[in-house]
Amino acid sequence: MGKVQILDHPLLQHKLSILRDKNTGVKEFREIVGEIAALMCYEATRNLPTQEIEIETPVAPAKVRVLSGKKLAIVPILRAGLGMVDTMISLIPSAKVGHIGLFRDPETHEPVQYYCKMPPDISERQVFIVDPMLATGGSAIAAIDILKREYGCKSITLMDIIAAPEGIKAVSEAHPDIDIIITAVDEKLNEHAYIVPGLGDCGDRIFGTK
Repeated sequence: MGKVQILDHPLLQHKLSILRDKNTGVKEFREIVGEIAALMCYEATRNLPTQEIEIETPVAPAKVRVLSGKKLAIVPILRAGLGMVDTMISLIPSAKVGHIGLFRDPETHEPVQYYCKMPPDISERQVFIVDPMLATGGSAIAAIDILKREYGCKSITLMDIIAAPEGIKAVSEAHPDIDIIITAVDEKLNEHAYIVPGLGDCGDRIFGTK
């Protein structure tokens, strides 16, 4: 069974407060999204398997631990998920990156796929789907469906900065085997399916669009 992990580290909570502030400008907003993603990546990879090898330091031989087992992949949900990728890659440069393009139909609030491109060996990798906001859960469920059904992925973790209870419930019911990592669970969704209090449209705030 998958689990929901809420990261309440003081640094994450402080940076999240800056994201929520409507007066935070595009440059700072984009930087903070990346910083939060890096901190989340640090926690999300805590239990990756390691193996012992022997190396030579300038002083003497040493037994050290390196990553072993499955390789990693990062799959942002376009477009806001792109804001989380660069800093994660800086921590795990060997990870490959796939992309899923989904937009939410303004009337039905259902996800519509417009782009999908994955590394050829994605099924053999531990996949981290990244998207700053988990609102209705529709886009996350669609992305997980695509990775499981079309690419045969079996090891998937969903990483979101802010989630609504409705989104967590929907993803957990549709894919009970998926781990979800978030920094905050907000109050609810409003009538437009926006997270309350949330931080507005994350994609617009990252890229300076309306």
